[in-house]
Amino acid sequence: MTVAVVLFTRDLRLRDNPALRAALASADAVVPLFVRDDAIAATGYAVPNRQAFLADCLTDLDRQLRERGGRLVVRSGDVVEQVCSVLHETGATDVHMAADVSAYAQAREDRLRRALAAGRRRLHVHDRSVTVVAPGDITPAGKDHMAVFTPYFRRWATAPPREVLAAPRRVHVPAGVRSEPVPSREDVRGAAPGVGRGGESAGRARLAAWTRSGLDAYAERHDDLAADATSRLSAHLHFGTLSPVELVARARRRGGLGAEAFVRQLAWRDFHHQVLAARPAASRADYRPRGDRWRTEEQAGEEIEAWQQGRTGYPVVDAAMRQLLHEGWMHNRGRLLAASFLTKTCYVDWRVGARHFLSLLVDGDVANNQLNWQWTAGTGTDTRPNRVLNPLAQAARYDPDGAYVRRWVPELEGIAGRAVHAPWKLHGTGRAAPGYPAPVVGLADGLTRFRRARGG
Repeated sequence: MTVAVVLFTRDLRLRDNPALRAALASADAVVPLFVRDDAIAATGYAVPNRQAFLADCLTDLDRQLRERGGRLVVRSGDVVEQVCSVLHETGATDVHMAADVSAYAQAREDRLRRALAAGRRRLHVHDRSVTVVAPGDITPAGKDHMAVFTPYFRRWATAPPREVLAAPRRVHVPAGVRSEPVPSREDVRGAAPGVGRGGESAGRARLAAWTRSGLDAYAERHDDLAADATSRLSAHLHFGTLSPVELVARARRRGGLGAEAFVRQLAWRDFHHQVLAARPAASRADYRPRGDRWRTEEQAGEEIEAWQQGRTGYPVVDAAMRQLLHEGWMHNRGRLLAASFLTKTCYVDWRVGARHFLSLLVDGDVANNQLNWQWTAGTGTDTRPNRVLNPLAQAARYDPDGAYVRRWVPELEGIAGRAVHAPWKLHGTGRAAPGYPAPVVGLADGLTRFRRARGG
């Protein structure tokens, strides 16, 4: 009996899983393996919100495998050591996994390939599982990636689609392969109360409901903060419980302006992945250094703390930050506003904000999080690096009657209409409403600080 191993990483699903399909096609039996990686835990990346969601994903994956005659094998420790241990126990010679783009993922793949080659075993890495288009498939002449989104999107949109793969009907796992218990959400301590349910089943239910009721209006409503009209599929994309290839295929079948706008957002996700694949250091270093003289954490400590707690005195920023604290998720427009406020108004290094987001976001993806922060800070791929988002103007546009603010800032729920966005103006005293702080910095002062530091 021939045996293959499929190493699940960020592809925790049965449907449209190229690595799983290839493993099943290549052998009589398959070991579906997930390794709780000590190295990821050591970096601090394995935070409670993501661990709770991940536990749901693994529980659901194990359940679906058991329905098909198999099971999920869970190990803890070093990924390479655990994979080699399974190969030794089963006599397997081939390992299949999805390609990924972070510096850590690339190093892990390289280590695993070298270890397998030393034992005359083979690693098969499958593209177009984490992304729609493989990071290196779209490149300009003489360069390894595209640095501007619009020309990238033109080529991305015409790339031949990959076939969407069905889930397997049967999965045969060799007997006797040791496994730890599958993690449970109940084992996780410290997760935010509003963290959503993970797993392929939950993701597909969310996708079906949103396709029926939200996709068609996505183009005109996705920036409406109070409407909460985004797909909320980002965590499922991050953990791979939904396939981005399938999402694009379903949206294109649906058609319409909403589907087009949604597909464009998936292209942005691929764009960031191809940038990070080519420039792994962009997770920690400026993609385009501009000589910023960021205020230090010591200099800006009070403003940073107020921003983290959702007490900056700017209600739309505070609402977004409190949503993050409660749900481990934030509306995309809120992410832009919160990031712009920290980097452009408080003039704090984008890495401070990116680190805080990664400590809480369920969908905390290194490519999207870090490169979106850099885009907003003006050190990334934005062609207008001095862009500043005014929180009052943005609130008037994207939360015109203040419903989003009142939902997340209860101190202000008694203030009707758009007056809620500038509570310090209510009494003509320059002070905030009772129980709510005054602005930590004036917008004009922040803009002057930013322009001086940038040399403008």
